[in-house]
Amino acid sequence: MGEWTTAQVQDRLELAAGVMRQMPAVMPQGFFNAWPEYFHSFADKVGQEPQMRRPRPSPRQITQAEEAMLWLRWLEPEDGRLVWARADGMAWKPICWQFGLSRTAATKRWQYGLAVITWRLNGRVPSPRRSQQFVIENANRLSRKIVL
Repeated sequence: MGEWTTAQVQDRLELAAGVMRQMPAVMPQGFFNAWPEYFHSFADKVGQEPQMRRPRPSPRQITQAEEAMLWLRWLEPEDGRLVWARADGMAWKPICWQFGLSRTAATKRWQYGLAVITWRLNGRVPSPRRSQQFVIENANRLSRKIVL
């Protein structure tokens, strides 16, 4: 892919969280069910609402999700958890409670996390001496150049 933007990074992380939610649950080793599977007849199904199942994610979606999850290792552990919680659809209020931050501080750290990932995907590493605001603004500036 060409130049990455913060919006593309955010979308990819949200897709990764969605793929991980669709994966089957992890069961302990040796867990099994001895009961035979019951097949319902047509008469049993009359009057029942159909149960729709979401299709399992494709191998390509799983690979992209795993790749996106590896991006979080470029962040500090707490920032990575915050970015993942937001990508997973958690509301801001529980995020603020969980991390002990105000809403503005949580938003700023989330934006900084996305900006660092964007920088790294574009082949640059932000200097640790740079401020968070500088990293966020330059990642957004890069996004505007691509869109225009």
